[in-house]
Amino acid sequence: MIKYTLRRIIQAIPTLFGITIFSFALMYLAPGGPVAALTFGPNVPQYQKEREAAKLGLNDPVYIQYLRWLLGDDWMRWDSDGDKVADGAFLLALDVNGDGEPEPPGDRYGIVRGDFGKSFFYKREVGSMIGERVAATLELGATSLFLGITIGTPVGILAAVRKKGWFDSITRILAVVFNAIPIFWLGLILILIFGSWLRALPMGGRCDPLILSGGCPPMWGRIEYLLLPTFVLATGWVAVLSRYMRASMLDVMSQDYMRTAHSKGLAGTVVWFKHGARNAAIPLATFIGPAITGLLSGAAITETIFSWPGLGRFAVGAVTSQDYPVVMAVVIIGAVATIGGYILSDILYALIDPRIRFN
Repeated sequence: MIKYTLRRIIQAIPTLFGITIFSFALMYLAPGGPVAALTFGPNVPQYQKEREAAKLGLNDPVYIQYLRWLLGDDWMRWDSDGDKVADGAFLLALDVNGDGEPEPPGDRYGIVRGDFGKSFFYKREVGSMIGERVAATLELGATSLFLGITIGTPVGILAAVRKKGWFDSITRILAVVFNAIPIFWLGLILILIFGSWLRALPMGGRCDPLILSGGCPPMWGRIEYLLLPTFVLATGWVAVLSRYMRASMLDVMSQDYMRTAHSKGLAGTVVWFKHGARNAAIPLATFIGPAITGLLSGAAITETIFSWPGLGRFAVGAVTSQDYPVVMAVVIIGAVATIGGYILSDILYALIDPRIRFN
């Protein structure tokens, strides 16, 4: 298992490297660009735009821009403040014009070493801003996924055991309904009912704004803020997991060892949950790995509707404001989490079914 895990991690490195190239190419080819986002306005003179382009290193060849973003600029010399102006032309990185006066190396370390640069909008380090929001995203995502697994799995098993009964029919209908309802619509309806009409639950936020400056209290001290967004996300997990588990359990119940367990006189719950559920959960490993990945990427729609200060809402705001460093950071973090999720799925196969071995 350890050798297999290490091999998969090594195999993932070229994949991640390819993702960085593809992501950077998309940002490079996107209309507008960072200069347009920083110097937006009809009265901005052209020389100021050129200076901003030089400060960002956008006058350099694309491969140098990519290397600076990937590896940092502490190993190279470039026009760090954009003040080398001669007849309207700016020096490129590494002193390619050959004037013999290259600028000193920069102070960035690149995404490989965890430096995602500074936000255009907030003027702060992107890494620290993401770190401030990861906890909120994991809190919401982990809670909803936990409820989805603990509710959806037994519901799917019981629906398969009571096939064509009233419980099976009701759960299948509810699964289709919750899969069909848009998340934003369900969230707005819940806010309208429980927040506006009944005034029983907060309409948004992670904790009371009056104590936000001192930091939010532990989760059990503000559970009312977590109920609505968790319910919105958990309904989707319950609907999907219950249908997956039902279909898998129906296949397992037709196996010979299940009939043998019944013929030995074992209780129905022992046969279903001990002998059947473990084998029926094998297909779910494919689903749970990427699902755990979603905990880090964030539920952008839910966080936006409920004003939840998480990573998903942060990414949406970055896209809207054309905050390129933040967008690129979220893309790379999502890629790393996705690759890790699929590796985790493969590991779960062996943990759930001891017959599976990786040689």
